[in-house]
Amino acid sequence: MHRRAREYREVVNREDAHVVGQTGEVEQLDALLGRAASGTPVVAVLEGLPGVGRTTLLRRFLERHPALPVTSAAGLAWESGRAGALARRLWSADPAPPPSPAEDDPGAWGEVFAERWQARAADEPLLVVVDDAHDSDPVSMQAISSAVARIGNARVLVLLVTAVGPGVAVHPDVQDVLDGLPAVRVRVSPLRPDETRLLAARIAGIDLPVPVARRLCEHAGGIPRHLLEILRDTPPIRWSDWQTRLPAPTSVQNRVHAALDACAAPTRRLVEAAAVLGSPANLADAAALAGVDDPIGALDEAFAAGLLAPAAGHGLDSVTFPGRFVRTAVHAGLAPSRRHDLHRRAAEVVTDEVERLRHRVEANPLPDAELAAELLDLARRKSDDGAWAVVAGALIDASRISPDRAEREDRLIQAVDALAGAGLLGQAVDALPEVEALPAGSRRDAVLAYVAVQRGRRAEAVSYLDSAWRLRGTDRRAAAVVCQRHVLHALADWDGDELVRWAGRAVEHAEPGSPAAVESRAIMGLGHGARGDIDAAFTAYRSAVVESPSGPQHQRARMGLGWLLLAQDEPEAARRELEYAVPSVRRTGSNRISLWALIWLARTRFALGDWPGALHCVDQAQILLGATDLDLLRPLVHWTGAQIHALRGEPDAAGRHLGLGAAADHDYTVMTVPALLARAHVAEARSDHEAVVRHLTPLVTRRPRGGLDEPGFWPWHDLYANALVLTDRLADADAFLAPLEGLVRTRGHRSTAARIGYVRGRLLGARGDLAAAEEVFGHARAQLEDLPLPYDRARVDFAHGLTLRRAGRRRDATTVLTAARQAFAALGAQVYVERCDRELKTGRPGARPLDNDVDALTEQERTVAELVATGMTNKEAAAAMMLSVKTVQFHLTRIYAKLGSVPAPSSPRTSRARPPPADAAGSPHRAAARAAASAASMTWADTAATSSGVRPKSPARDWVLNPERWTETASTSQDGGSPGPPLACQMREVTATAKRRRLARRSAAASASSSDRSSGASTASSQ
Repeated sequence: MHRRAREYREVVNREDAHVVGQTGEVEQLDALLGRAASGTPVVAVLEGLPGVGRTTLLRRFLERHPALPVTSAAGLAWESGRAGALARRLWSADPAPPPSPAEDDPGAWGEVFAERWQARAADEPLLVVVDDAHDSDPVSMQAISSAVARIGNARVLVLLVTAVGPGVAVHPDVQDVLDGLPAVRVRVSPLRPDETRLLAARIAGIDLPVPVARRLCEHAGGIPRHLLEILRDTPPIRWSDWQTRLPAPTSVQNRVHAALDACAAPTRRLVEAAAVLGSPANLADAAALAGVDDPIGALDEAFAAGLLAPAAGHGLDSVTFPGRFVRTAVHAGLAPSRRHDLHRRAAEVVTDEVERLRHRVEANPLPDAELAAELLDLARRKSDDGAWAVVAGALIDASRISPDRAEREDRLIQAVDALAGAGLLGQAVDALPEVEALPAGSRRDAVLAYVAVQRGRRAEAVSYLDSAWRLRGTDRRAAAVVCQRHVLHALADWDGDELVRWAGRAVEHAEPGSPAAVESRAIMGLGHGARGDIDAAFTAYRSAVVESPSGPQHQRARMGLGWLLLAQDEPEAARRELEYAVPSVRRTGSNRISLWALIWLARTRFALGDWPGALHCVDQAQILLGATDLDLLRPLVHWTGAQIHALRGEPDAAGRHLGLGAAADHDYTVMTVPALLARAHVAEARSDHEAVVRHLTPLVTRRPRGGLDEPGFWPWHDLYANALVLTDRLADADAFLAPLEGLVRTRGHRSTAARIGYVRGRLLGARGDLAAAEEVFGHARAQLEDLPLPYDRARVDFAHGLTLRRAGRRRDATTVLTAARQAFAALGAQVYVERCDRELKTGRPGARPLDNDVDALTEQERTVAELVATGMTNKEAAAAMMLSVKTVQFHLTRIYAKLGSVPAPSSPRTSRARPPPADAAGSPHRAAARAAASAASMTWADTAATSSGVRPKSPARDWVLNPERWTETASTSQDGGSPGPPLACQMREVTATAKRRRLARRSAAASASSSDRSSGASTASSQ
């Protein structure tokens, strides 16, 4: 065995204390080895960023399989230019290497490897490992690719371990081979914050606070190699300060300092000046600060040394630092006097006021009341513009350099408030321990409540809000802030009455034009909408837009107006408002409002039928959500993604959104409603209507209700009522719809009237009142006639068509269902396209009944047979076809009556007993037996009794009366599948026989037609 493989064996028994995570990756490799052991050769590429732990993962995998034969070699960067270097090392690693090729021909090497690997894998699986494959030579990688193409069905796992990411140099031909191999990709994931905490505890014995662990994880990119160096080389005392500046790994610092020492003096000065200015830095400013006459020449040398690079998209006028830690290492290496001098002169070079003050703070680490006052003035002016990120930075600096303790504490509270307002919730959470340590007070508790609301922690927010209002005293400004926080809390709870009440108090207590007053007015319109006063809502937004004609407050008002327009059936106008709001808000740094705007723009595009555009908004919102940690909005972001993917027939993607957008019953309304709606949409897409009822029942019983039932804002009522109808709870559906219909008539809300109208139509149709159902469906369709809501129209048509077809009006049903299918197809709702196709197919009349002939089945009966043939229970088949279970049982009875047979029991000599599953009452086996027993007892047994007066005694009758005595056959299908239940086997035989007969008839008809044409041609020729 090769020396490297022996090294692996020697270290696998030693526990790696620094190994954290990688559990999923190890299990994935185990599964791939299992596939290879079954006789299917597997090629896997294990990839990850440099330092992420690829080799460690490989060692752990080998530890789990100590007896596994291994042939391994590693790519060497300095040999990547030598043709066949890796191939020869891999050849020599074999215990008994075959003769090597005479020349470095990839095909010849591939033949040698394939022959030897097949021979070694004859008795047990073989693992072939190429570590650092990115450093291999092209000929060797081509040889491995040739071997993979030749190994046939050998039990071989070829594992190529490679680095990916910026800074990884790979020969183009090697990259082509890695990309072209039919390989399974196993990605080694960076560590998460919780895993970073565990690593710190193991390596340095440090219990990192959660905020610090998150910052450290982000700083190091989750790369274990970097985290290990930082944790080992940093004094533990530094981890207690949330404002600590995280260092670069020691290895990076050493490399950067060596590169700087090798540069000419002008180049070094340019690099140091750029590090002080920040990344990216203006080249002209850096050259002026460094006093460099030839900045291009210095930049060229710095680029060659890996210290600077032109910023992407800026030409040569802006420079940046390559790699994650280079700027940090350069800045940390500056002597204190040099750093002080550069920042002092930078304050004179830069023109931006914010940057100028930042450099003055960096140059003056001592307390400075005058500079703190300047920062406070900057914060006040920027708060009027709603630039909360700038405000937060200025207040943090002012707090740090303020001489007075009370002023430091007050400015820290204001800074955290600004961080939450900017949507920089992660940084706000970092500072919470320091804020919570301050004495209780109205301002402190209002800030803690603000952060709790943004994090979706309702109970915590209520506690802090009550305390803040109780401690407000006579400070009107503090009272206004508390009122504004109550407004946000009421919005998150979707309580219109409370929102309007607290917004009025905020305006009463706040100074005219203050942020608390303006923001409260911008939200007040939604409060009026949530309680049904739509005219007052629009009036409030017209005033808010006029009051703030520009800046973030203007965009905040436009976002709220777009949400209101969407809820009031004006999606085109809503799209204009929201598209205007998203980019403008983002430019001014209000991530929180930008995220709200993206959420409702996604819903607007969904309503308009632009589902790709809606998913694009969801993707953008997910990125912003990751940057802000605004858990309050997480379910709202993923609601649209789950619904669209479910309707497209993509359950895995829909399930991912469900997992990411989950919420608990005690969370805020704007969290629980979209989370439950997403679950209901996914359940409806898979025809699980019982689950739809179960998911939405918490909304029915939720108290207090707030604006939950106000038409237009949360479209859940039709989903719930429709599921009640489809689960035969007609009385419950009627009782649920009645009060809602009265509210909708009062509000005059058209799309909601259409949505609950189609449910009422289905309810009337299920009760047999088709005339009333037709009238209701017509009214529902009329409500949507001039509204740009294609999905709602398609749902109404689909429900209408189903009702007509159930009533036997097949021709009318076909017309309506065809229109619905076209609309669903245009949207990409594949789930409903397939349902329409099935309904249109089953709506056609069946063939004329023939005795004991599968062609006697109608299309509806054939569809039931095909579904049951897959192993579905009666309940599952009913859900898939949107029928009742009794209707499916009726069709099964007719199927057996037409076939004149029952499922044959298994012969005792060809059967094997299987214990019933734990949930036997609902299992496909038991349900199939019951359904078959019901069908048989009404056909063969009854027919025999009628003809002879005595029920015959036979195995079939015994099976009908005692289904538990009979087991499924031991034989399996030709494709290797497990045997199904008796009814499923019978249905598979029925559908297969029908298919064979149809094909035979078509072939005979084609032959007859061909014969007729030949006969006609012969006759014409003779004439």
